[in-house]
Amino acid sequence: MASAFMTRNDIQMLKDYVAAPGNFGQNQAQSSVRLNVTHSNLKAKFMEIVMDLHMTGVAVKVKLNTHCGTAVGSMVVQLKDEDGNLIATLDDDRVLGFYSPYNGCMLHIIDTDPHSLSANGWLEDTSKVQKYVMSDEDYAKRENTYKKFRDEKRRVDPEWTAEKELAMRRNLPYAAPSKREAVTDAAYMQEEARSIDVGNRCEVDPGGKRGVVRYVGQCEGLPLGFWVGVQYDEPVGKNDGSIKGKRYFECPQGYGGMVRPNLVKVGDYPPVDDFDFSDEDEI
Repeated sequence: MASAFMTRNDIQMLKDYVAAPGNFGQNQAQSSVRLNVTHSNLKAKFMEIVMDLHMTGVAVKVKLNTHCGTAVGSMVVQLKDEDGNLIATLDDDRVLGFYSPYNGCMLHIIDTDPHSLSANGWLEDTSKVQKYVMSDEDYAKRENTYKKFRDEKRRVDPEWTAEKELAMRRNLPYAAPSKREAVTDAAYMQEEARSIDVGNRCEVDPGGKRGVVRYVGQCEGLPLGFWVGVQYDEPVGKNDGSIKGKRYFECPQGYGGMVRPNLVKVGDYPPVDDFDFSDEDEI
């Protein structure tokens, strides 16, 4: 009878499978090619897709339709090299292999439908989408909200914070930030900042939050002295790399934070691995 547990070797094989490049880790067949895909109505190169060299131009369009939504009849597909130079425009009846594409080439989709959902930025510009704004009254009626969770925690522990909760869940020591007098020295913590470089992996206290150093220096709108901008691995930050309207680095909203250099430890701090089960051989 097969074991219901996964050994460490099984876990490693699963991790290797998930991390393998393209097509979710599957081996590439000799008759296939990996092509990047771009779209006339979208700004970014948005996928890598595996195509069989025996597919006709129509079959290529049908497969692309399932990924981008552009109708087959409204699609012109160009084959380009990795530098964006045009190789050919695909013919509906000619097989893809006729054009001798290779891994890294691009398929560029030209959407000729002026009423396409992707036209005029509708799939990328979120400002065009009407946002739902919940009233305070409706929010108060909802169960399991963060506000109710926070209020209950603070009822039990008036000094509760999200950082304290995170440290507790990770079984890490937590020290509440002490109240300090106003800083009057513009070079405050400059020495501590000298050993921290942009690009360093780091861990930030309290809470042992891990991330990458994205900025080191002074910050307008914050107390005098030196600060370290960190992009966290998890959404435990407070901003997107901008402070009071001035941008210091780029990161997703909620992943950025500015902290004092004495709270930052740089070194070999890889992202937390949810598949790491210490020395256990089975799970």
